[in-house]
Amino acid sequence: MDFDPLLKLEEFTNKGRIPPKIYQRVKDRFPIASKGIKRIETACNIKYPYYYIEPSLIVSRSEIELGHFGIFFARTIPIIIKSARLDVIIQITAPLIAYGSVGTIHAILAHEFIHYLDLLNRMMNMNIVSDEVSDTLFEERYMDNCRTLDARIVFKRDRGLINHIANKFPEGFKDNRLEERVINDWIKRTLPTIQIPIHSNTTKIPIELISKLTIDQIVREKILEFEHLRVKSNQNKSKF
Repeated sequence: MDFDPLLKLEEFTNKGRIPPKIYQRVKDRFPIASKGIKRIETACNIKYPYYYIEPSLIVSRSEIELGHFGIFFARTIPIIIKSARLDVIIQITAPLIAYGSVGTIHAILAHEFIHYLDLLNRMMNMNIVSDEVSDTLFEERYMDNCRTLDARIVFKRDRGLINHIANKFPEGFKDNRLEERVINDWIKRTLPTIQIPIHSNTTKIPIELISKLTIDQIVREKILEFEHLRVKSNQNKSKF
């Protein structure tokens, strides 16, 4: 699959939905994401999945927590392609690239990457018919952290990347500067925004499609290695 990650953003710009200055800013800062992806691949010797820049900001709201909303700067999404096969892509929002710091962008890309590995791991074990459903933003942040492999194991060759993830995801993602910038320069300017209910950010995949997912043998072996190291680490901790 040969795909231009900026294609959808360019289409939105040509239709007048994204200001040319914003498009140019994202395009100029896109190498930050490209370098982050190369950094992730070097740290764990696994190729990053297909990804693209989503022109819209993704905002979630909870019916219980009135007046509160959460921002998804990136998401890991299973998709069904034309041949009725399953694939997994990373959706990276334009506001993240436009306004995020290098550390934040790299941390989010790495966080989504371990979501991707965890998703493949559960598919390998046929354990992903559906995810648990969150009703509140607090529950979603907690479950988001639970649905990942251990970054310290996956990225053990890049201590700086591990620190970026730990700093930005203490208990769910937090970057006040970025969030304030996005509210002022994106939401208040009524730039493209997609609102989703918090409980819709779930994965529901038919068993028959999981069986059609082709996982590279090298990736499969690395995931098994990461899981083995995670279990071993937990067993060592339980001895003390």
